[in-house]
Amino acid sequence: MYKHILIATDGSELAKALGATVTALTVADLFPTGPYSSIPLPSMVERYEADAAESARKILSSVSEAASKLGVVCDTMHIKDQTPAEGIIAAAREKACDLIVMASHGRRGVSRMLLGSQAQKVVTISPVAVLICR
Repeated sequence: MYKHILIATDGSELAKALGATVTALTVADLFPTGPYSSIPLPSMVERYEADAAESARKILSSVSEAASKLGVVCDTMHIKDQTPAEGIIAAAREKACDLIVMASHGRRGVSRMLLGSQAQKVVTISPVAVLICR
């Protein structure tokens, strides 16, 4: 059925059941700014990028270890300076994935309106099938 799954969350059990290759992905969003925020100092951006890289290393190491225990072939990717939805779609295209698996926070109301839904954005613009897990 599916040959190459892009997982934006740990879904190694699914890949094993399907006998598929997995690419685990984490996306580090752009440095947070807004219309009323001050101009960030270079040291603030450097610290943000270092923290994002360390977080990505931990996340991807955990997923890679879980996949290895299950005997699932797992590549890892860290995309930075993109919104999660854009990074997920870019990775799916680059790796020629035929399924994207990701989590949804299940936000509703004002928080969804203000924060948006990356899962919904991925579903809307994805060229391949998307499986959303709560």
